[in-house]
Amino acid sequence: MSGTPSLSSASSVSGTSGRRRLTAYQYAIETLRAEILQGKLKAGDRLRQDDLARRLEMSTTPVREALRTLVSEGLVFFDVHRGAVVRGLTIDDVNELYRLRKTLEPMMVEQAMATLREGDIANAQALHTEMLATSDVATWTELNQAFHAALWASQDNSRLAHLIKTLRDASGPYIALSLHMRPAHVDVSNGQHQTMLDEYRARDVDAARRHMQAHLDATLRIIVEAIEQTEAEAANE
Repeated sequence: MSGTPSLSSASSVSGTSGRRRLTAYQYAIETLRAEILQGKLKAGDRLRQDDLARRLEMSTTPVREALRTLVSEGLVFFDVHRGAVVRGLTIDDVNELYRLRKTLEPMMVEQAMATLREGDIANAQALHTEMLATSDVATWTELNQAFHAALWASQDNSRLAHLIKTLRDASGPYIALSLHMRPAHVDVSNGQHQTMLDEYRARDVDAARRHMQAHLDATLRIIVEAIEQTEAEAANE
């Protein structure tokens, strides 16, 4: 995915000097994503293409493309009557998502480990290497999804895999928020992923299950802190 904020500069892209380095689409997507994640655009806010185009000083075409990207990221949804609307990121919602994930994903670890292939580990290792090399939030997030999918590839067609994919997709906006607010979490996650690879190579089911629980717990704590910080900053404006 192009035009997304880097881990080192994930805050604001306002200003003419920053804009000159970006295409209209890139400027639109980075600005709108940052405003949503920072709480400047709040849950339920309508995103009218004409208004956004005037504010960002561009045509409606790149704005429309940016809104489609935000929909795919889960930060915006389209309502039949209201058009594009900012989706709310709430602590209750993310707690429910992670409660379900912490129940199902350790089960997947056990199932996948029983049918694990050497090619699955090799694919996961290659993705891990790419994650270590990137500084782009969206790229890292996509690789993160692919990394876990690679370890569980032998279970692709199971009902459990489909349930987990739905939950992981729904978690996407929350992970984006956590990385936006806590870029250093990427390095922590990269280290945890290396531990996972070692556990899968050793076929250590118990260790991998415990580590998956700890990995999800750590991510949830950071997401909750990020939501609380965003809400506090928005309330003080």
